[in-house]
Amino acid sequence: MNVRYRVTLSDEERTQLHALVARGRPKVREVKRAQLLLAADAGASDVEVARAVSTSAATVYRTKRCFVEEGLAAALHDAPRPGGVRKLSGKEAALLIATACAAPPEGRACWTLELLAGEMVRLTAHASLSGATVGRRLAENKLKPWREKMWCIPKINSEYSARMEDVLDLYAAPADPKRPVVSPDETPIQLIGESRVPLPPEPGKPRRCDYEYVRHGTANLFVCVDVNRPWRLVKVTERRTNEDFAAFVRELVDLHYAEAECVRIVLDNLSTHTAAALYDTFDPAEARRILRRVEFHYVPKHASWLNMVEIEIGVLKKQCLDRRIPDVAVVRREIAAWEKKRNESGARIEWMFTVERARQKLGRVYRQLETARLGTTPQQVTQPRAA
Repeated sequence: MNVRYRVTLSDEERTQLHALVARGRPKVREVKRAQLLLAADAGASDVEVARAVSTSAATVYRTKRCFVEEGLAAALHDAPRPGGVRKLSGKEAALLIATACAAPPEGRACWTLELLAGEMVRLTAHASLSGATVGRRLAENKLKPWREKMWCIPKINSEYSARMEDVLDLYAAPADPKRPVVSPDETPIQLIGESRVPLPPEPGKPRRCDYEYVRHGTANLFVCVDVNRPWRLVKVTERRTNEDFAAFVRELVDLHYAEAECVRIVLDNLSTHTAAALYDTFDPAEARRILRRVEFHYVPKHASWLNMVEIEIGVLKKQCLDRRIPDVAVVRREIAAWEKKRNESGARIEWMFTVERARQKLGRVYRQLETARLGTTPQQVTQPRAA
């Protein structure tokens, strides 16, 4: 035992170290040092402590010395290190961010760390700059210029707001069996078969399938959910035409909602989602009979997320269709089984977005609309009127 650096803990220090080890949440290095000090306090030799804590005798010696000379806190925690001098100044970092947000060089699809490092060498007095340095400065600003996210960017105007609030009011209205609200939409599906028989899973091995596949065409799914009850319908068709949409609407009206006075249908802006599709399919008397019992409500353009059925389509794809299915017959059988079990389970979509939340989230847009309507400045709109 090293007599010069004998570890003798007070009751308070011993309690603190036991709590640190028991909690297990701090850094591993701190837990090991706490265990080391407790073992040394119990009278173990440096060699015994090193073996028990799985560290070196030199580490045991340094930790004990630090405890004796500087105290418990210094022995547990490393002193802050100053680190190296930053390669890029504040102005140079700002120049880097501006460059990364600008268009990449001609002939390149996007910026890379190496390209940005070379560009910064050209624009500044640095003789060299590493990609790692550039990456750290970009990470500080949560910027990844090589990444891209696809998104529908809507034009939010008065028409957008009117359609959005109309649909949100429908979702928030009390359930009325005589005037049900449904949300249908279509989604395509590829029919894909295996080129070779997959190998079943084994202990330690996943199911293995060949990367080659056989394409058998496509099919279309009409998916519909009831906004106010746990019910959905999925209909498989070969195409997505005016005739298919008209037949689907007639099935809703005459079969699934035969007792309803009016079926309110939330739709996106697909070209087939029109009353004209029924006149193109049925004779005028039949088309008018169906249309008297339906009411179309359209979501804004580039706002399919407002169509509740999009959530259900995502669940369907994840739970049922995320695999290779070779033909329409198998698709119909598998979807029918999924639909039956999901309806029986009582699963439904809990829609939380309301008109009030929309106005809070899009407050700036609403103020702009009010400004345009009144012909005033934004400051005048937000200021209260004098009494």
